[in-house]
Amino acid sequence: MTRPHQPASTAVSDDALFGPEAADYARYRPGLPDAAVHLLAATQHGVPDPVLLDLGTGTGQVPHALLPVLRRLAHIDLLDVNAPMLEVARAALEPVRGTCTVDVFTGAAHTFAPAAPGRAPTLITCCRSFHWMVRPEVLAMADRVAAPHTVVAIMGDGSLWTHQTDWTAALRTLTQTYLGNDRRAGTRGTYAGRGRSYEEDLTDSAFTDVAEHRFPVARTWTPKDVLGYLRTTSFARPALFAGRRHHEFEVEALALLKAHARGGVLAEDAEFTVLLARRPGGDV
Repeated sequence: MTRPHQPASTAVSDDALFGPEAADYARYRPGLPDAAVHLLAATQHGVPDPVLLDLGTGTGQVPHALLPVLRRLAHIDLLDVNAPMLEVARAALEPVRGTCTVDVFTGAAHTFAPAAPGRAPTLITCCRSFHWMVRPEVLAMADRVAAPHTVVAIMGDGSLWTHQTDWTAALRTLTQTYLGNDRRAGTRGTYAGRGRSYEEDLTDSAFTDVAEHRFPVARTWTPKDVLGYLRTTSFARPALFAGRRHHEFEVEALALLKAHARGGVLAEDAEFTVLLARRPGGDV
């Protein structure tokens, strides 16, 4: 699963990047496919008291999807650089967590350490956020804190910028007329192009036993849902547009999306990829 390499300056984010859009993020970001959630749960078969560490948790999509399937989950550590996102995640988990305890950690992923002894994670997940991180240092941290049979799951499915269809191509072109040809990324930078693949990162880590799982996903979007999604992205978030330009962009984008919609919806055929990585001989 190859994803863009981000320079260190963009790997360190802050509340200014996604904080104001936390509510939109929770509402408009696509969730995990059911098959992927059951795959994650299956990695904990035979683990008496599973502990989840969710890196770059955002609004807590991974633990929220996993809790109803992995009811034995004993503890969750939510980690993100973004405090408003963590507040949304904690609130979302409260009514569904049951007896599972939850801690939050605000900071860069590679600086994480368990808050209490005996809480070594048995499952470490990172969904749609590994590209923001200092990846070798994150995997070194995982090796330090993880239980002997821990599974590291790195997941993602691209974005509407990378998806290839008529309506996403037209939307991408419109975005470029407002923000320039280079894809925006991070708080100040642009997309840095392809770098090392996640598989290469894992090869240089302790978690070299890697299995790839791909799940086709058919999604439908309404034009207004696409606008909500765009507000949560690093390439079209409102702060990138000067003055009233964001309002003008959304008016044009909505008209464009309605023109491409069929029956009021826009189709996206995506692929959700899960890399499951273990230390050699690390099967439970």
